[in-house]
Amino acid sequence: MRTSLFDFDLPPDRIALRPVSPRDTAKLLVVRPGAATEFEDKVVRDLPKLLAPGDALVINDTRVIPARLEGERVREDASAHIEATLIKREGPERWRALVKPAKRLQVGDRIRFGHEGRVCLLGTLDATVEERGEGGETLLRFDFHSAVLDEAIEQLGHMPLPPYIAARREDDEQDRTDYQTVFATHEGSVAAPTAGLHFTPELLARLEARGIEIHRVTLHVGAGTFLPVKTEETSEHKMHAEWGEVSAETADALNAVRAQGGRIVATGTTALRLLESAADEGGKLGAFSGETSIFITPGYRFRAVDVLMTNFHLPRSTLFMLVTAFSGLDRMQRAYAHAIESGYRFYSYGDACLLFPETQSRHARA
Repeated sequence: MRTSLFDFDLPPDRIALRPVSPRDTAKLLVVRPGAATEFEDKVVRDLPKLLAPGDALVINDTRVIPARLEGERVREDASAHIEATLIKREGPERWRALVKPAKRLQVGDRIRFGHEGRVCLLGTLDATVEERGEGGETLLRFDFHSAVLDEAIEQLGHMPLPPYIAARREDDEQDRTDYQTVFATHEGSVAAPTAGLHFTPELLARLEARGIEIHRVTLHVGAGTFLPVKTEETSEHKMHAEWGEVSAETADALNAVRAQGGRIVATGTTALRLLESAADEGGKLGAFSGETSIFITPGYRFRAVDVLMTNFHLPRSTLFMLVTAFSGLDRMQRAYAHAIESGYRFYSYGDACLLFPETQSRHARA
């Protein structure tokens, strides 16, 4: 399919720079294909009434690390400011990173992080450039490793706010709370699973009181998930792989929900992509641990997920392609137009939508 089909215009004032408070007061656009009322304007607090007893809500319990590091390239002849966003751990002391300006780096260069006044308790954090790839991708080998390196990154790093926020304001200490879900547990993401940002302990308690099960999976979100597709045809786009895990216990519990007539409700595209990766052709879930690069576009046949809660996504992004596969391209174009006209806030700190599926058949491309 042509990538241009997934383009749309968004007024800059619709991009949320901070989340609403409390989190569950965000708007929620309900999209029901085939219903008499195609779009309903709700709030996230309405979610228990929009789901049914016996349904299962699946959340992603990954935790965002402060993955953006500011540093200086150190050479005898000259120094240069370097910004590195960690995107994938490659070993106890190695991280793959997106670096800018990448043209200032060569293999063997040393980068010293932590010089901006935020003093690391462990001392200055240094790294060596081991490899250079395309688009600024760089393999860094740090002088620290394992837990010591994790502590240094926690002390020195900045929360990796998406470019559409970072371009308009600096990150701050509030983002360390705001850009983390209430169920964040397993460190490894360099971007938040943003649909989960809307939940509060009170909302989770109300969902469970209504008889809605809550199950956890883990997908460590990579920076590539949110990047626009730059190829002219979607078939030419290569997805970044992300690591995820579905336990055997969770898979069995979700299979039981389905067997008893309940629905599986994915909180976010990350949870959906992981569940679809863990499902067989018949929709039965199994234990899964490893990387997935599943790319979902219109024509995909969803096997594991019945309902999707997600935020509003960037034009030409793989995430917008996914939601159009779930609820229909024309319908989601209308839904986004309705959201823009009605004052919904977009992207990571923005509002959400609750999507019910199209009924036409789909197929997968992984």
